[in-house]
Amino acid sequence: MTVGSGKTEIRSRHGLVAAQHRYAAEAGAAMLARGGNAMDAAVVTALVLSVVEPWLSGIGGGGFLLHADGATGAVSALDFNVRAPAALDPADYPLAGADTGNWFDWPSVVEDRNLIGPSSICVPGAVAGLAAALERFGSIGWAEALAPAIAHAERGLEVDWYAAFCISIEAHTLARFEASSALLLDRGQAPKAAEGGHRPMPAKARLLRRLAEAGARDFYEGETARLIAADLAEAGSRITAADLAGYQPRWCEPLRGRYRDWEVAAMPGLSGGPSLLEALELLSPRTAWGDGPDARGALAYARAAREAYRRRLTGMGHAGLAQEGHTGLGADPGCTSHVSVVDAQGTMVSLTNTILSRFGSKVVLPRAGFLMNNGMMWFDPRPGQPNSMAPAARPLANMCPLILGRDGRPLLAIGAAGGRSIFPALLQLVSYLVDCGMTLEQAFHAPRLDASTPTIKVNAAAAPDVAAAVARDFPVTIVEDTLYPVNFAIPSAVRRDPASGEHIGMAHPTSPWSAVAVGDPAYAG
Repeated sequence: MTVGSGKTEIRSRHGLVAAQHRYAAEAGAAMLARGGNAMDAAVVTALVLSVVEPWLSGIGGGGFLLHADGATGAVSALDFNVRAPAALDPADYPLAGADTGNWFDWPSVVEDRNLIGPSSICVPGAVAGLAAALERFGSIGWAEALAPAIAHAERGLEVDWYAAFCISIEAHTLARFEASSALLLDRGQAPKAAEGGHRPMPAKARLLRRLAEAGARDFYEGETARLIAADLAEAGSRITAADLAGYQPRWCEPLRGRYRDWEVAAMPGLSGGPSLLEALELLSPRTAWGDGPDARGALAYARAAREAYRRRLTGMGHAGLAQEGHTGLGADPGCTSHVSVVDAQGTMVSLTNTILSRFGSKVVLPRAGFLMNNGMMWFDPRPGQPNSMAPAARPLANMCPLILGRDGRPLLAIGAAGGRSIFPALLQLVSYLVDCGMTLEQAFHAPRLDASTPTIKVNAAAAPDVAAAVARDFPVTIVEDTLYPVNFAIPSAVRRDPASGEHIGMAHPTSPWSAVAVGDPAYAG
């Protein structure tokens, strides 16, 4: 499905929130307008996303975030990604055929048990992570942060043409699960856009209100945890109450690198960060950049991304953490949410959150009322691999929030949704900004390629000689930059202009819901 593009960058001296859904961006910006800081806005935005676009991210998933202090430049990283259940048994996931997988193509599992249904679910970390981030860097309380999400849940999921389209993509699998069908479908069919309106979310609204009253740890240790554990047990998941009670997010030192005269902060370990920095290092010897990407530049991007992927997928995972993990296979290219925030003081947050595949496991917990992740798909189903399935293990993930700066001050928060296409997209966007001197608007509209699959995808809008140049080294296919399938990731970014003191924001140009919202105190409610 192809849509037109026409979004422009937003400039303001106030804080900005760039996100994949306008309602979420507006909720975060409203928090900035009322005097909240970047972390307040990021947490509010992520929580609203879990309601207004629940098939991409939410409280049933996990993620990573970076926080950069605008005054000191200090950067902190938080890992709140999903974990495998302690009682996981790899024997529950037999391969569907011969082990013919390679570093780009893992074999399938019988009945897709690692992709769909209760057996695909991992312990979610989003609630614990967002609460921990707010406690450390926020200025508001947990209940206040939840209030906009509760209001949206009480109103219900708005069903416009795009929501109806997104639900229709997975309607056949959602129909397999009674609670999922009841929440999202009409008599087993996708809702019709023409009918519009809102789909009630009473169970999720109740759960969010309970979390606001009892606190975030109730999700893991209190009445909410008992509700979730009971739903999971009845569905046949191996996740137990002990798995929930034992979950804790992890603060860690960010991975640091340099590209030209820019400082790059990324997530360490089992994220897209190590591979992104490797690809930038591989790209750094090339100095002949013009004012935009050309055919030779495209080949350089393809070579750097492909080599980083080779290293990434051949020997890294939870069994090789001492060597810094690289990511494995990811969610489908249309999943995940990214939020980029800058406040009036220049503090930045880059936050990526996911339930992995579109609609995650496709399982809505009947009493808890929200979609659960399918984190098991991030593990290599083959035994004896560094990223093989293992009890209580952390999987390899593709999320890659970034913060770039100069002279110890943050100047750019950027990230993307899109599974394995995330870090190749960010590699090119960073190069467009740093090497070609593009504005955010120019960079986001410039064609990209994707090197995350065996055949490299070249945007049909690229110059005519780009595909031919890349085809010298790799098999190539020319594809449109469509709304679905997503071929080149869905980025968002905020930037600070030191010369003018302005903040600049850019959302994905072709997404119908993406937006940048301004935290202008003049419009504070």
